[in-house]
Amino acid sequence: MKVLVINCGSSSLKYQVIDSETEQVLAKGLCERIGIDGRLKYTPAGGETEVTDAPMPTHKEAVQMVLDALVNEKTGALSNLSEIGAVGHRVVHGGERFTKSAVIDDEFIAGVEAVSDLAPLHNPANIIGIRACQALMPGVPQVGVFDTAFHQTMPQKAYMYGVDYKYYEDYQVRKYGFHGTSHSFVSKRAAEIVGKPLESLKTIVCHLGNGASICAVDGGKSVDTSMGLSPLEGLIMGTRSGDIDPSAVEYIANKEGLDFAGVMNVLNKKSGVEGISGVSSDFRDLCAAADEGNERAKLALAMFSYRVAKYVGSYAAAMNGVDVIAFTAGIGENTPSVRADVCSYLKFLGVEINEELNKEVHGDEKKISAGDSKVLVYVIPTNEELAIARETVALV
Repeated sequence: MKVLVINCGSSSLKYQVIDSETEQVLAKGLCERIGIDGRLKYTPAGGETEVTDAPMPTHKEAVQMVLDALVNEKTGALSNLSEIGAVGHRVVHGGERFTKSAVIDDEFIAGVEAVSDLAPLHNPANIIGIRACQALMPGVPQVGVFDTAFHQTMPQKAYMYGVDYKYYEDYQVRKYGFHGTSHSFVSKRAAEIVGKPLESLKTIVCHLGNGASICAVDGGKSVDTSMGLSPLEGLIMGTRSGDIDPSAVEYIANKEGLDFAGVMNVLNKKSGVEGISGVSSDFRDLCAAADEGNERAKLALAMFSYRVAKYVGSYAAAMNGVDVIAFTAGIGENTPSVRADVCSYLKFLGVEINEELNKEVHGDEKKISAGDSKVLVYVIPTNEELAIARETVALV
């Protein structure tokens, strides 16, 4: 079966076509500036990226351009659209309604809409993408795969906040966690690499990208994760503050004359390593600036690694041990200095890495722990699109 995987943002749409039998990517790309002017990027397997500028007033036009590119006579990955057996959609927030992936129908859409106030920037865009695909591919089964579903196995002691219980009862205020598709994929792959049953392993997955989170996976189940009600909680990220004293929010708002929306904009878009460094949210730029002696860039990198190490240490305590630590996503896969810095704090766990091997790993699946390390440390590239495709095939 060939599966079209869709990941919709408010003004963008990422896509891949995956052959579920071989798990090969047949084509991939991105629609940008939807609702502004529109740009399609399309890359067939083994081919060069094609860029097309054309109006995309809505996501429906964007999906239509993707479908047209897929069956283009010269570079199309498909002979006709009937080859698409199913569509898998990334959906950010499922609240407590959705504990696993589900086939999309009217009840599904109503359920996602009901929890959209938990992810007002993401869920509405996901629904727009779903409706566009329904309109253009009637009869093709579609599946929604949730970022939050993997974390629904967390115990109540891990996901509850220390506020009046009525806020949970009335408004479902609790930790949900995100990047669940990635954490699930990487923890399963770690078990395959190690050659042990998933149920026997205690794994900590470090999904380190512009958005970053840590997950404690005990026996294949998420038991805690660093992101919370929203993706703002947890690690310092590209432009997000991560954990912060709520009183600091009020203090900043008063000093700067900001309303709540204004201060949340600061915490989400003007903080993190970009706000600390004054340089960039891109770790390549940060590392280059640090190498040139920029002290604030050095500070941002040090703070990031320190926060990651603290979460890893706390999750080793939460699981009463750890067998495997896996680094994934853009920073985790491609920034050896961050991996080395994080692991330097974890010697109390018996973590030892092979420094020379670690320096060589950029986006490859490799073991980087030393032979005498008590904890196995791996770099495992994530593949959320493949995970979505697998979930889709399993359901349809």
